[in-house]
Amino acid sequence: MISTELATASQQFIDLEDKHGAHNYHPLPVVLARGEGVYVWDVEGKKYYDFLSAYSAVNQGHCHPAIIGAMMEQAKTLTLTSRAFHNDKLGVYEKYVTNYFGFDKVLPMNTGAEAVETAIKIARKWAYEKKGVAEHEAQIIVCENNFHGRTTTIISFSNDENARKNFGPYTPGFIKIPYDDVAALEAALKQPNIAGFLVEPIQGEAGVYTPNDDYMRKSQELCEKYNALFIADEIQTGIARTGALLAVCGNCTCEAACEKQPATYAQPDVLILGKAISGGAYPVSAVLANDEVMNVIKPGQHGSTFGGNPVAGAVAMAALDVVSDESLAQNARVLGTHFRKRLGDYIETTDKVTLVRGRGLLNAIVINDAEDSDTAWNICMRLRDNGLLAKPTHGNIIRFAPPLVMTMEQLDDCIDIIINTLNEF
Repeated sequence: MISTELATASQQFIDLEDKHGAHNYHPLPVVLARGEGVYVWDVEGKKYYDFLSAYSAVNQGHCHPAIIGAMMEQAKTLTLTSRAFHNDKLGVYEKYVTNYFGFDKVLPMNTGAEAVETAIKIARKWAYEKKGVAEHEAQIIVCENNFHGRTTTIISFSNDENARKNFGPYTPGFIKIPYDDVAALEAALKQPNIAGFLVEPIQGEAGVYTPNDDYMRKSQELCEKYNALFIADEIQTGIARTGALLAVCGNCTCEAACEKQPATYAQPDVLILGKAISGGAYPVSAVLANDEVMNVIKPGQHGSTFGGNPVAGAVAMAALDVVSDESLAQNARVLGTHFRKRLGDYIETTDKVTLVRGRGLLNAIVINDAEDSDTAWNICMRLRDNGLLAKPTHGNIIRFAPPLVMTMEQLDDCIDIIINTLNEF
């Protein structure tokens, strides 16, 4: 139990945010001051397991020495030139990341929402210049309950009324269909002026809603059939989180590039990355595509002062090296299966939780209560008291996404905390 005197220190930081910061978030009341690997410590010195990983940005663990070392070394040499000039890091990074993910070109940006906006612009321009769609008529298919960010354009095709209300007028050019519905996708693709299909391989913010195993593959095949771009938003699901390098790989368990492309594998025309591409150390995002698509972008048509800066390139290469060198996809796959098995066994003994779902180490449990209840929030508060940090999503769902460097022993300790906490309710 935290003493009143010590707890006051946390409250002082919370009060500072409340007074001087915009109220656009509702954080769990814990003030973190340090992180290492799978652990974080608050300002009072209490240690917690991090089971959110900054929404899967910290897949490689907090303050990974290889990533921090690369960032510090580059920061001492050259931090920013803008794209007005070349620098000696950008081309090296671009070659590295395109080879790593198997694309011809990359357009580097900083944040996930910027990357999604970039992909939308690329898809529209491709539709006008390569597919022959009349200018201003392009349509992009999206899914209900999606989460791609909160810019004005992105909230225009969101179901989240809290993110939308009083932010209109909204941007046109989007067709919304049910998620994990191949027939609905094909019907939408048959409409005129379709530029592409923008989709999350797993809907994380919607509660780790995991589609049928063949949904990505069938979606890719339909996009190819109707000459539309298959655009995969892997900002949260990518970089080994789901037990494969990318979630569009589905249940593919090969450790090298897919040669035979198993039934669950899909190859995006446009790949959107962010979050863990920097290991949580620096804002880095990227949009990757092959020449036929990416070459529609010409000088002056898109950019960012910080996009592709030397520190970002150094950090991203180090972060992706860690994923490969430490076999994080394989670890996520093994640990995720174990996590769902133990939670599934527990669910059979209780009516407090209705199901556990996910892939790799991106998972969620659904609390047996109404969506507008505060039960999931209260459970997360108790988890905090018991040394584990997680956050509800969509009211009665709790998302669990620890760093991928977690060991089996640590995971079992965390599962014990989760089950014991649930038993307190």
